[in-house]
Amino acid sequence: MRAAVLSRHDLDGLTVEETAAPVPGAGEVLVRVDTVGVNQLDLNVIAGIGPGAHARLPRILGMDPAGEIVAVGSGVAASRLGQTVVVKPNIACGVCARCLAGDEADCPAQTVVGVHRDGGAAELVVVPSRNAIDRRGLGAAEATAVVHSASIVVNAVRAIALAADERVLVTGAGGTLGRAAVAIASARGARVVAASRRPLHAIGDEQIITAADAAALTSALHGVDGFDVVLDVSGHAPTLAAGIGALRWGGRAVFCSASVDSELRIDSRDFYLRRKQLIGVASARYDDVVEALDLAAARALPSLVGARYPLDDIGRAYQEFPRKGEGKVVVDVR
Repeated sequence: MRAAVLSRHDLDGLTVEETAAPVPGAGEVLVRVDTVGVNQLDLNVIAGIGPGAHARLPRILGMDPAGEIVAVGSGVAASRLGQTVVVKPNIACGVCARCLAGDEADCPAQTVVGVHRDGGAAELVVVPSRNAIDRRGLGAAEATAVVHSASIVVNAVRAIALAADERVLVTGAGGTLGRAAVAIASARGARVVAASRRPLHAIGDEQIITAADAAALTSALHGVDGFDVVLDVSGHAPTLAAGIGALRWGGRAVFCSASVDSELRIDSRDFYLRRKQLIGVASARYDDVVEALDLAAARALPSLVGARYPLDDIGRAYQEFPRKGEGKVVVDVR
């Protein structure tokens, strides 16, 4: 089969080549891949930094493939053959206290497709049966765009206990997670302000703030009525700090990324005296994934698909990824 294989920690070490097809083991399924996404974590694997440093090379990249089950291992029902699925990237251990309590998103022993095991930037990929989730009728590209990004937002909204009519600031609203966050918060009945470094087209009736950096955002928020909730998906600590500073008494902040400028500085006295809260959300539960896919299938989310590349151009997809506009960058494998 053809696969995007990383043999050393730089982009020149990524080649599309013929490699042996994987075989599903007990409790696993073999998925013939149609699409896979481009993610910041992939770039971390390529650079060998942060969570990407856990990848042992050579490694096939690709966290979030979508395709069709074409073979099953022992213990998996044959009825799953032919099912169109998308892969939840985070694989929970299933036996720790968190998993047993239904909190798989916070499993401390979880592994990730494309990091700890070969991923879906390939014609075929093997994953645990539970992680291959029915696409709810969504096309492969849309399912790839939704499965990780929108599911994390669903988890974040639940973790922060977002209520109808609350005033919500979404920071990093121009990216895939940001578009999902605006749509999901709006669907919950929140009053949404979307902040982005670049001009945006409104998804619904949200207010839009364009601010080139955290200082500009702080200035734009000065004198503005405060927020009940900040939902940060920017991955930029100064932007998160600006949002925390704009919270009302008892306000809650939740952040879903910490990939760039990760040193967070806040006014601890203000945070303490004004009873603010901060929660980090890094993955999703299995039921969060199902909810996100159902929302997309019901057209409660805008299309999250952005630029698309063929598998042979996956290196260019990674090169251009940070500069692309709205939507998930998708690689067409088949």
